[in-house]
Amino acid sequence: MTAVHHALTAQASDAAIDTACRMLRLSTMRAQAADTIARAEREGLSYTGFLAELLMAECENRARRRAEPRIRAARFPREKSLREFDYAANPNVDPAVIHGLANCEWIARGYPLCLMGGSGTGKSHLLIALGTAAAMAGYRVRYTTAAALANELVEAADDKQLGKTIARYGRVDLLEIDEFGYLELDRRGAEMLYQVLTECEEKNSIAIASNEAFTGWSRTFIDPRLCAAVVDRLTFNATLIETGTESYRLARTRGCRNKSVAQPRGGPDPSRPSGPEEDA
Repeated sequence: MTAVHHALTAQASDAAIDTACRMLRLSTMRAQAADTIARAEREGLSYTGFLAELLMAECENRARRRAEPRIRAARFPREKSLREFDYAANPNVDPAVIHGLANCEWIARGYPLCLMGGSGTGKSHLLIALGTAAAMAGYRVRYTTAAALANELVEAADDKQLGKTIARYGRVDLLEIDEFGYLELDRRGAEMLYQVLTECEEKNSIAIASNEAFTGWSRTFIDPRLCAAVVDRLTFNATLIETGTESYRLARTRGCRNKSVAQPRGGPDPSRPSGPEEDA
């Protein structure tokens, strides 16, 4: 009888949460309540931590809805948020530094940001998430890759629209360039890319993500003087975050694979005591 009473109480609680969220128009809290409750029980969150998670999710979703036009204009390839980043999986990334960047003061000052590290270390995740945070804070953001930007500039030059294209990039508050520094460009493409960086210098922020260290950028900017000038543009007053070389995506995949090997399907039931014939 006691178990039934507790089950009914839990059902009543769920219904009350659902009704209250509907009345208060807390659509995100209503949608995420069950998952957050399960995670709180699984991870031992305090009441304060549980409430903070739900309130933060609601506030973030409302801010995202208000900023939706700016987020669409940024042309992010996928949705990423800072709350989703797994700092435990990549201890190279300091949460305090990332949370400091999320206040967007560096954008207000026109400072650069450089995310450097190997594939699968979270560079693009952080780039998109910080860009999304900036859009939600009211800044104009544009995301692109180095290859896409170079191709766009070449096409604009062929159409005699290079000046307008460069000026358009110069009007955003934050220009984010992913996959920077390891694409080989001809001299023309490299010089036009440099013109965009110059247009943004000290009045707009530039954030880049690169698999290559600065010394490896000579493959993109073959002219040593041009390469040095690009590095100078992107490092003056910059925040440099090194995400390491070990792919946490690969490590996670290996961990899941090892776990499945350690617990093969169809194996003996561990709860069943083994008899002499099974030990043989």
